[in-house]
Amino acid sequence: MSYKRVLLKLSGEVFGGGEVGVDPDVVQKVAREIAAVVEAGTQIAIVTGGGNFFRGAELQQRGMDRVRADYMGMLGIVMNCLALQDFLEKEGIDTRVQTAITMGQVAEPYIPRRAIRHMEKGRVVIFGAGMGMPFFSTDTVAVQRALESRCDVVLVAKSGVDGVYTADPKKDPNAVKLDSVTYDEAIAQGLQIMDQTAFALCGENKLPMVVFGMQPEGNILRVVQGEKIGTLVSASA
Repeated sequence: MSYKRVLLKLSGEVFGGGEVGVDPDVVQKVAREIAAVVEAGTQIAIVTGGGNFFRGAELQQRGMDRVRADYMGMLGIVMNCLALQDFLEKEGIDTRVQTAITMGQVAEPYIPRRAIRHMEKGRVVIFGAGMGMPFFSTDTVAVQRALESRCDVVLVAKSGVDGVYTADPKKDPNAVKLDSVTYDEAIAQGLQIMDQTAFALCGENKLPMVVFGMQPEGNILRVVQGEKIGTLVSASA
């Protein structure tokens, strides 16, 4: 099946190419892939991480107050959003950044109905600043935004792994990739797919998820168009 409206979850590490900061060459490639999805007629919203700048939990371990560290992480996410917006617009794609923390000079406030209207008009909407509150992962934000903007599916793009495995493939050579799995099966098997709050939210609301690798180039469009790439996580088999 193909999807009409999707939410794409990108990790912050993608933006940095494995380094601290933003790698313009990497962001340009991601923007081109997203542009191809828009040009094919699919509506798309995006949630990014900020791990290429700050991770609140890690800063807390180094002695920083967790609340302040999380807010720093949210600002890092906005920097990624603005970088992606810039490269998308260079590809000729109208883009809007909406943030959970008000910053009128650079972005709109997060308003779900406005986000839906933007997507209906063919614009890409990038949700920034996380949930606007500490202690929430961007995994949870991605699911919440997908539900509120009525997306058909959450697409989780990974670097270095091409789906969900029975164990960590980097540590266990016997790990087997799963083509599909239900939320109940994943919980029973203890599979590490997303933050548990996000995972439970998906399961409760029967929102499907596709976990796939960013490589090779063009995978985002392939998933949107219904090719069997990665792992489908759904409420039922």
